[in-house]
Parts: sequence; structure tokens; C-alpha cells
Amino acid sequence: MESDAVAASFVRDVRWIESVLPHRYPMLLVDRVLELEPGRRIVAIKNVTVNEPFFVGHFPGQPVMPGVLLVEGMAQAGGILLLHDIPERDQKLLYFMSIERARFRRPVVPGDQLRYEVEVLRMRATTCKLAGRAIVDGEVAAEAVCMSAMVDRAAGADAGGGATLWPV
Repeated sequence: MESDAVAASFVRDVRWIESVLPHRYPMLLVDRVLELEPGRRIVAIKNVTVNEPFFVGHFPGQPVMPGVLLVEGMAQAGGILLLHDIPERDQKLLYFMSIERARFRRPVVPGDQLRYEVEVLRMRATTCKLAGRAIVDGEVAAEAVCMSAMVDRAAGADAGGGATLWPV
């Protein structure tokens, strides 16, 4: 019961999320953080509305959230976990290094509330491997394992040192 009280007292809204992540609408895919255990795990939500710009073309008359955006949402939740306690986070970016074992189990449609559950599998000084799940009504909608690299924002796309990196 005590852990529930601690988790509930941590709830953070989109203003706090925007202070941590560089993403903005329409690419900000996390609305609220419910739980955060530094260096371990995060639980966050995204309310999926019919007004999302991707629904116009994916798919007309039968809107379905693109799977790649489910992975992006999990990565953004992981980004909050990795960046929230770094004082100079406004000078950092997280880039994808890999996406592994991505699985899509059910469509996500307007009106759904996504619950992102992301945990750290391995963390090093500038790289991290995360396992994430996107859950709707207790059902896994998507899951993936992602690796990311933290780079200096000023270094930008040249930060990979020859490796292929993509912004989270």
C-alpha cells in the first residue's frame, strides 16, 4: 500500500514532460507519467483521440494508430526515465540505436488509453537497452526492446561516430 502512495504522489503532467523531453505536439506521445523508479522503470499514459493528425490518412474510415508510433511512444517514456534527473538534459538528445523484437498484438484506435510500461534492461554511461510494452485495457497492444544513445545536442547527427543513429 505504501508503494501505491509513493507512485500516486509522483504523477506528472504534460508540462513537466515537456520540461524533460524536446518533443512537442504532434510528436509528443506521452500525456502523463504515473510511476517512475529512477534507473529502473516508468509507467506513463497517452490518451488517443480522433484528432490525432495521423488518423487522417491511417486509415480513412477506419483509424488505426501506426505501430511505429507505438514504439516511438514507448521510447519517449523511456527517454523521460533516462533524462528526468540529468541537470543538463536540455543539452542532450536520445537517438535510437536499435529496435528489436517489435510485436504488434492489437490495433490502437481513437478513444483508447495507452499505458506505456518501460523498464531498463541494461544501462551504461551513454547507452541504454529498454524493454517496453504498450497496453490498452489490460491487453498488450505492442512491445519492443530498444537501444538508445545519449548524445550532446550540439553534436547532432554527427554524434554517431560512424554508427547509424535515429532520434527517439
